Amino acid sequence: QVQLVESGGDLVQPGGSLRLSCAASGIIFSFNILGWYRQAPGKERELVAFIAYGGNTNYADSVKGRFTISRDNAKNTVYLQMNSLTPEDTGVYYCNAKKTWATTLGPGDYWGQGTQVIVSS
Repeated sequence: QVQLVESGGDLVQPGGSLRLSCAASGIIFSFNILGWYRQAPGKERELVAFIAYGGNTNYADSVKGRFTISRDNAKNTVYLQMNSLTPEDTGVYYCNAKKTWATTLGPGDYWGQGTQVIVSS
């Protein structure tokens, strides 16, 4: 069974950094697109970033220049390096994996359970 497991969420002060990881297991293929979404308190779930198998990336405007998404296809793992964190980055971060090239959410997507990030002083 395919499983996505996120890790790295923590409580951090504004201006700090965190590195999130999402490891996929139970697969014999590489996902076309891997991404990170987040659910902030009182807000809609939103795309943070995604990365295609070939390395092309897309970022939400709110995180451009601060976050970097990367993937290690050999390890079936996607990372999110988050720098210069602000309270607005607080939320539960979810890993999303697609076996299609669609950049929108779909019923065939795989999801992790989420890891909580709290940015507060």
